[in-house]
Amino acid sequence: MPPVKPMLAKLVPELPAGDMSYEPKWDGFRCIVFRDGDEVVMGSRNEKPLNRYFPEMIEPFLANLPNRCVVDGELIVAIDGKLDFDALGQRIHPADSRVNMLAEKTPADFVAFDLLALDDDSYLERPFSERRIELEKVAKNFKSPVHLAPATNDPEEAIEWFNTTEGAGLDGLIIKPLDAPYAFNKRTQFKLKHVRTADCVVAGYRIHKSGDGVGSLVLGLYSGTGQLHHVGVSASFTAKKRKELLDEMESLVLDDISGHPWADWMEAEAHQDGSMPGAPNRWSGANGRDHSWIPVRPERVVEVQYTWSTAGRFRGTTRMLRWRPDRDPDSCSIEQLAEGEPHKSDSIVADIVG
Repeated sequence: MPPVKPMLAKLVPELPAGDMSYEPKWDGFRCIVFRDGDEVVMGSRNEKPLNRYFPEMIEPFLANLPNRCVVDGELIVAIDGKLDFDALGQRIHPADSRVNMLAEKTPADFVAFDLLALDDDSYLERPFSERRIELEKVAKNFKSPVHLAPATNDPEEAIEWFNTTEGAGLDGLIIKPLDAPYAFNKRTQFKLKHVRTADCVVAGYRIHKSGDGVGSLVLGLYSGTGQLHHVGVSASFTAKKRKELLDEMESLVLDDISGHPWADWMEAEAHQDGSMPGAPNRWSGANGRDHSWIPVRPERVVEVQYTWSTAGRFRGTTRMLRWRPDRDPDSCSIEQLAEGEPHKSDSIVADIVG
């Protein structure tokens, strides 16, 4: 019964050895679908219901899924054969009118990749190899927008996917041990992701939620016209590193913020689109979290590691690697965030969702 926390994956630097199943890593919202007769519940990774944000999926689930089942998968939005996470993120909106409008304008698809229960039977203790076989039987009746995730046991084919499908918005590979049961909220699977680095300007920082040291560095990159764009943050520091960073940052704090490239962003009106530092997002804006940040002179450059960028912004966790005292901030161009180019083999998304 909902809610449940889905099984997770641990990041690895290369394909692990052993008997594995390989799948594309979908750049969407994790979703466990519970169907019991006419009742459908869509649960997110953090156990929040998704029904109100994706109303267009209820009828397809009733039409495609068995009468009583629990299916794990991913909600995605694909535009012109390429996954569009930004469009998907816009679907999480408090206004029903906008939700309904976007349900028509950018409808979602669902890609199923695991089966947790069918009729009266729980499949949690069954190995993934058996769960996949049963899921494929269920998926024989699938029609768009409900789909079966492609999978292979061939590591060479998996690497081919990894190397050639990034341009379609796929985020790497998920690797599943064939003999593993389904383990709620445990990282018993693996993920292989595209990893990159970029040299960014530190434009500000946030204090850690504990009040002790720096919680995150606010990062920017320059456009060709010389405008400093906010591209994300670097976080997840140790307690020792948080204190060290605070010492580094305090000497750069501006007494007068009017000269900061983002001075106007201190005004509440500047946060209407949610893209600027300090702006609450749709996931966290209602939880009371402090989004305030402290602007600094944009003089320091830091090298960060990231896995993905879309629309000139980092996606996922961005990790600080080192300071770059040899880099001039003005040389830190947004062109570093080159996105994957479409490839002739980018057919997985198109084959599934058109």
